[in-house]
Order: sequence, then structure tokens, then C-alpha cells
Amino acid sequence: MRITILTIFPESFESFLKTPVTARALEQGAADIEVVDLKAYAHGSFRHIDDSPFGGGAGMVLRCQPVLDALKTLGDAHVVALTPAGRPYDQQTARRFAALDHLVLLCGHYEGMDARVLNHVDEEVSVGDYILTGGELPAMTVVDSVVRLLPGVLRQTSTEEESFEDGLLEYPQYTQPREYEGETVPEVLLSGNHEAVRRWRRKESLRMTRDRRPDLLEQYIADGKLTEEDRSLLLELEQEL
Repeated sequence: MRITILTIFPESFESFLKTPVTARALEQGAADIEVVDLKAYAHGSFRHIDDSPFGGGAGMVLRCQPVLDALKTLGDAHVVALTPAGRPYDQQTARRFAALDHLVLLCGHYEGMDARVLNHVDEEVSVGDYILTGGELPAMTVVDSVVRLLPGVLRQTSTEEESFEDGLLEYPQYTQPREYEGETVPEVLLSGNHEAVRRWRRKESLRMTRDRRPDLLEQYIADGKLTEEDRSLLLELEQEL
């Protein structure tokens, strides 16, 4: 797939594009990522990219002309503006983006962007209910979550059992050593009994979701995804309290 990032700070992505998973996606041709400097589309010798808002107020606003001129050059693409007012970003959105041919990520900055820009995007996305200096870090978050889903970048099993893929948090993971300063790996994981391991992992997934993200478990139940085994495991968890 092709990913285009529109930003006024293209240098922010130099190191990011060299990180292992993103670099692998580029090397394998699974993704073609281009970082476009919006300042190149600003008019005048000073590349005037921002201005004070009409009506007054603190801060500067990204002007519409450079952004809209840049968008005109990209052809058919799904354009996403990274804004605090956007729809919360989640794993399902990452999978939807990974199925696109061309994804454009527009990084806001300063106090935001001219509202006319938003008339020319397909959707707005937010990575959380907090304010960042600009959209560069959210863009990296989106790119990282998308490219790892592209065929051949990671083993398929590496992404199938992760948190949020089926609506629940992932079960705990352990590795060597077997015992460290009195803390040990659960015996079931050393038993060699694949069915017992599978059942333990499912139970722990339900436990972690119930304890840490009850909202996810409520939605999981509301969506009718709870199996008979899940009900049995949840009952066991209740009896352990």
C-alpha cells in the first residue's frame, strides 16, 4: 500500500522510518511511505504556512492553501486528518486502513488547522483524549499499527492473538528464566498440555479485560461474542474473588 504523510516537520520521521517493522515493510515492498513537506506548497519566499485566526485568539493556525494544494496532487486516496476532535483510533480502524491502496495522513500543528481543510478529508482520527504539539506522533502511531498488519511484514499468528483483535486484552506472556527472585512462571505453561495452556490463556485474557478494561468486556458481551466457555471461565473468576 501507499502511505503519504503531510507535515510541516518532515525531519520528525527520519528515525521512525528506520525502525525495524517499518523498515521491513519498506524493504519488502509491502508499503511505500512518502513524507511530504507542506511548506513546499506555501507561497512566497518565506513559505508562510500559518497565520493568526480570524476573530482573535492565542496561537497560530495552519493555513488552508498549502494543505489543499498538496492534497490536489495526490489523486485518489483516503485522507485522514489527525485531530483531537476525531473518532477514537482503534485496532479495527487500523485493519480498515491496512486494506486501503493509498492512505494520506494529515498532521495538524500549532492551534489546529483552517476548518476549510476538513471539508476535503474523508475522516478525522484521534489517538487519545489529550493534546499533543502536532500530528506527527499520532501519524507514527497510525503507520506503525497499519504496516505491521500488511501481508508478509509479520507472521500472521503474531497479530491474530494480540490485544483488541477479538475485543479482549491479550493474556500474560512469560519467558526465561523459569524462576526469578521468587516469582515463577505458571506451571500450566510448562505442562506441555496444549489444551490446558489454551484454556488458561483464555481465562487470563478474560481476567485482564475484566480487571483493567471492563468497558471492553461489557462491549464484548453486548456484541454477543461471549461463548459458553467464556461464561464458564468468567464464573470461575467470580468464584475466585
